[in-house]
Amino acid sequence: MIAITGAAGFIGSCVAAQLYAGGQHDLLLVDDFEREDKLPNLASLKQQNLMDRHEFLDWLIGNAHKLDFIIHLGARTDTTEFNTSIFDELNLNYSKAIWEVCTEKGIPLIYASSAATYGLGENGFDDDHATISQLKPLNPYGQSKQDFDVWVLEQITQPPFWAGLKFFNVYGPNEYHKGRMASVVLHAYKQIKETGQMTLFRSHNPAYKDGEQLRDFIYVTDLVAVIVWLMNNQPALAIYNLGTGQARTFIDLTKATFKAMGIEPVINFRDTPEDIRDKYQYFTQANMEKLRAAGYTAPFKSLEDGVGEYVSILDSRF
Repeated sequence: MIAITGAAGFIGSCVAAQLYAGGQHDLLLVDDFEREDKLPNLASLKQQNLMDRHEFLDWLIGNAHKLDFIIHLGARTDTTEFNTSIFDELNLNYSKAIWEVCTEKGIPLIYASSAATYGLGENGFDDDHATISQLKPLNPYGQSKQDFDVWVLEQITQPPFWAGLKFFNVYGPNEYHKGRMASVVLHAYKQIKETGQMTLFRSHNPAYKDGEQLRDFIYVTDLVAVIVWLMNNQPALAIYNLGTGQARTFIDLTKATFKAMGIEPVINFRDTPEDIRDKYQYFTQANMEKLRAAGYTAPFKSLEDGVGEYVSILDSRF
């Protein structure tokens, strides 16, 4: 049995669907199922073993022998939330508890970190263990992921296999419930369909023109493929970046969305909201050398190909 936390969420549901399609039908899907807006993400799974996240840790202590692997993706991911106690509970302490059981019971573990740990990127975007403790996240969400990464690297006893994955900007199907935190692709699609235009955040950094803020955008199916590969191959125990290694601008992304929708681009700008303006990343780009050196050779979709595929799915949904 494979347990997936955050299983009804964006990435977790995509991982569950891929494993199920590959013949792994014995899945334990862990999440906060009071959020009914996430339940459609699991509709394609014919066999659903659901468990509330509040029950999982107690269940795990007595039933760890039933599990062959844990994929820990559940977390509070709102970068605009500044109540650190929420992140301590859901992101840091919950993750520590899972790690400790995996270590004691010998369960392989993959967990989600985040590119938010890199902050402004003043220390680069290198997943070298020697420099991870120097990173300076910009918000409590990123700090909670950073705190767990640092704690993991301090542990002498470890699960038989583990990998932490620093997700960069992920987009794709099943993020429909995420509201403000959904990808710019989804926001662009909805706004363009409704108004024929797209409004992006204005740059408040003189080094970047409006709309030329850069992100490493990765399509969710590429991310899922890496997780499945890590499960099957179990290379060096490490924290790995997971992006494409190629930063692109928000204008690139928006134009790709317009093109996929068959509409001429009309792009406007507005000020970045003040509550996130001083915590805003203007550039992210994953150094992917470690994952490649570990043996992962599959290509990543270009932004244009990923957006094109996603828009075709959105067309069938909206």
